[in-house]
Amino acid sequence: MIKKNTFTAKRTLIALSLAGLLTACGDNDNDFSNIQQPDATTPTTPEPAPTPIPAFSPEGSLSADVTWTTYGVPHVKADNLESMAYGVGYAFARDNLCVLADQIVKYNSERAKYFGPDQVPGSGDSEHLINDFGFLTLGIRELAGENLPRLSANSRAMFQGYTTGYNKYLSETPIEEQDQSCAGQPWVTEIDSVDLLTYSLGVALLPGAANFLGPMFIAAPEGDSYLPTPAASSSDVASSFKIHPTVGLPERNPQEMGSNGWGLGSDKTTNGKGMVLGNPHFPHTGNLRFWNFHAQIPGHLNVTGGSLMGLPGAVNIGFNENVAWTHTFSTAEHFVVYQLTLDENDETGLTHVVDGNRRTIYEKPLQIDVAVGGGQTIKLNKTAYYTNYGPMIEVPGNFDWNGSNAFAIKDANLPNFDIVDHWLAMNMATSMEEFKQAFKDYDGVIFNNTMAASADGQVFYIDDSTVPNLTETAIEQLTTNPLLIQTKAAAGFTVLPGNISQFDFEGPVPYEEAPKYEGTDSVQNSNDSYWLTNLNSPIVVSNPLFGNVDNQQSLRSRMGQQFIENEAGSDGTFTPAEVEGLLFNNRSYLAENILPSLLSLCAAQGNTPVELDGASVDVSAACAALEDWDGTMNLASTGAHVFREFAFQFNQAPQWETPFSLDAPVSTPSGLVQNEATLEQLAQATRVIEQAGIAFDAPLGEVQFVERSLPDGSASGVKLPWAGAHNIEGGFNVFDVSSNRNGTQLPRHSYATVNNNTAMSAEAQGYHINYGTSWAMVISFTDEGPKGRGILTYSQSRKYGSEHFLDQTRLYSTQPSLRDIYFTDDEIEANKIEQVTLSSE
Repeated sequence: MIKKNTFTAKRTLIALSLAGLLTACGDNDNDFSNIQQPDATTPTTPEPAPTPIPAFSPEGSLSADVTWTTYGVPHVKADNLESMAYGVGYAFARDNLCVLADQIVKYNSERAKYFGPDQVPGSGDSEHLINDFGFLTLGIRELAGENLPRLSANSRAMFQGYTTGYNKYLSETPIEEQDQSCAGQPWVTEIDSVDLLTYSLGVALLPGAANFLGPMFIAAPEGDSYLPTPAASSSDVASSFKIHPTVGLPERNPQEMGSNGWGLGSDKTTNGKGMVLGNPHFPHTGNLRFWNFHAQIPGHLNVTGGSLMGLPGAVNIGFNENVAWTHTFSTAEHFVVYQLTLDENDETGLTHVVDGNRRTIYEKPLQIDVAVGGGQTIKLNKTAYYTNYGPMIEVPGNFDWNGSNAFAIKDANLPNFDIVDHWLAMNMATSMEEFKQAFKDYDGVIFNNTMAASADGQVFYIDDSTVPNLTETAIEQLTTNPLLIQTKAAAGFTVLPGNISQFDFEGPVPYEEAPKYEGTDSVQNSNDSYWLTNLNSPIVVSNPLFGNVDNQQSLRSRMGQQFIENEAGSDGTFTPAEVEGLLFNNRSYLAENILPSLLSLCAAQGNTPVELDGASVDVSAACAALEDWDGTMNLASTGAHVFREFAFQFNQAPQWETPFSLDAPVSTPSGLVQNEATLEQLAQATRVIEQAGIAFDAPLGEVQFVERSLPDGSASGVKLPWAGAHNIEGGFNVFDVSSNRNGTQLPRHSYATVNNNTAMSAEAQGYHINYGTSWAMVISFTDEGPKGRGILTYSQSRKYGSEHFLDQTRLYSTQPSLRDIYFTDDEIEANKIEQVTLSSE
C-alpha cells in the first residue's frame, strides 16, 4: 500500500478552502477601505541565549588565580569550571588536607586496612569492620565508578579539577609543611574523581542508611552467622582478634546537625531589599567542618560563602550578586524501613512475598583488607543481603531476621548524583526565579531546608531535601493506622509493610509537592519542621515524612520567631546591624520565661536545705548567683552556668504552668510551677556544680571555653573564653560539648562530663566547646550590590601552627562579632595577603 503524503494532503485542503472563500466573495466593488490597516511591525530580534558556562579547560591545562585575603579566605578566579575547582581543591588541601584524606579512606571501605578492625584497639567493637563492610554493602564506590561518565559535563569538570588541585598540593608540599596530624601516613594519597564522587555519595547518606551500617553488618538469615570469615591464606591470623559489635537502634542525626536560617524580604528590611541570616550549628572538628571561599568565572559565576569539605567548587551557604541563601538540617525522613513477610516454604529465609509473589533476597560476596599489626594485612570475606527495597538490616530485640519476618532499608539518597549540579545552579542564579528553577531541575539538597532572599526583596523557603515519594495508600496508612504510628514513635523512623507494593516508593518527592513558601515578608527555620516557616501562613503537606505539624516548638525556634516578630527596629524593619545584634545577643528564652518564678521559689526557700536522694542540698549560693545573673550567656555573665544546669534538669521533666496550645504555638508552654519537683531540679543542678568544683558566681568566660588539640590529639592548654548559649536554655547562637565521634580518625582530646545529663566537666572545669555556630553570616542587598559579614568560628585551617588556625577563633573569643566578607575586586585587592597563579603544566 502506498502511503499518502500527509503534508501534500493538508496543503491541498488549505488551498481548496481559500479558493472557496474567494469564490464566495463574488464580483463586487468592495475595496475594504473601511478596514483599518495594522501598523507595520518591526521584526524583533530574539534575545541571544546565554553562553553556557565553560566546563573543561579547552587546552587541557588548568590555570587559576588564587588571592587570599584577611583570615585566610581564598578568592579563586578562572576561565572554566575545571580550572576554578582546581584552584579551590588546592586551597582547601592547604587548610584541611587531613580531613578529606581521612574521609576518602572511610567511604572507600579502607578503615580496617589502615587502622585495624576496632575503633578501640583490641576491644572487639569492630567499628572499622562495620564501616568498611557497610559502605561496600551500600555499594557507593561501585556506583561512583559506573556513573561518573554519565554525570553532567559540569560535574565531571569540577570533580576532575578539584582532585587535580588537591593532588598538586599533596605532591608539591614537603611533608614537614603539611598538617602533622596525618602528614606522611600511608593513607594520605592522591585521589581521583571516583574517590571524590564516592565521598559525595556517602555524605548524602548521613541522615539515613549511613546510620544503619551496624544493622547491615549483623544481618543474616536465622541460624546463619553474620561473622566475616578469613580468606584461606589468612585463617591463622584472623583468629587473633575478637568481633563483638554492639548494635542498637540507630539515631537519625547522631552528629546533632542543626542551624538557624532567615530570609527577610522587602516588607521586613529597612532598605526594601533582601537579607539572609545564616547560622549553621555543626561540629567544630571532623568531617562536617565548613570552609569559606570565593569562586569567580568572569561572565558566568561570582559566588562566595561556606561549604562542607569536599564539595568541588560550589558554595553551600552564601550569596552572589542576585540571591543569598542558607540551609538548616531538615526534620524530614529520607529513608523507609520495610518489614518483609518471609515465604514460609523457603527454609533458607531468603525469599519474601510482595503482592502474593515470591521475591528473592539475594546475596553478594564482599571482601576487605584488615591490618593485624606489624605492617601485615589479611583479607576478610563476608556476605551482604539485599532485596528489591535495599540492604537487609537487623537490630536484636527490635528488628530481628527470624522465620517469618525480616527488615530492609530503602534510602531516597542512594544514590544521589545531583549534588554538584544543584548547588552550582543555585550559585549561578541571576534571579529568584532561576534560584527556584534549580530545585525544579535537581534533587541534590540532600538533607536541608533552604531559605533565600533576592536583591529585589523576594523570599523563598523550601524543604526539598530528598524525601521518599510515598503513594497515597502509604500516606493514608501512616497517618491513620495506630500500629504504624506507634511503631514510628518507638523506633524514631518510619516502618512500612514490605508485602504490599503500594507501600513502596519511587524516587523523591517532586518540587510541586514539597513544602514551600514565597513572598516578600520572611521565612525562617531553627530545625523544627516546615510548618511554621511563616507564622502568618502555616504550611501543611500530605506526606508525613516531612515532619510534624501542630506540634510544640523548641525553645530555640520560639526565640527565633520572637526575634522576627517582635525585635525589629522602631520602624518595624531590620537593618543588617540589628540582625547581627540579635544573632549574638546570647539571650535565653527559657530564662526570660521562667526566671522570675524561679527566683521567687528561691526567696521562699531561703537557707532551708532541699532534700534530694536522702541528702540535704543547700541551694542558697545557687539562688544568689541567679539573682545577680544578667539573663544572657555572654563572657561577663556571672552565674549563667547555674541557670544552664537548672535547664538541663528542667528538661528531664518540665514543670510548665501553662501547657502547649495550638492557639499560641510559639509562646506556649510557659510559666514555671513552683513545686517540689522544681526545687529538686535546682538542687540537682547545685550538686553538679559542686561536683565540678566551680564557683556559683563565676563569669561564663571562665567556665565556657574552646581548646584545640595538638597534632597528636593531646590538649593544647590554650583555653579561649567563649560566649554563647545552648539549646537547653533556649539560646539562638548555640554551642555545646559534643561527645559523639566527629566522623574522622584524626586524634582529638575531650573531657568526661559530670554525668549524662550535663555538658559540664569537672576535669575541664567547665564546658569544652566543640560544636555549634560555625559559618555564620548576615548578607544584605544594597544599591551598590551585596554586602556581607560573616565568621568561621573555628577558623579556616585545622593545621596546627597555621596563622589561620585560630585567628577567627580569637576574634570571636574576644567579643562575638562578624567580620567583613570581601566580594568586589577592589575589596579583595585592598585586603590581599597573598596571591599565586596555579598551573597544571
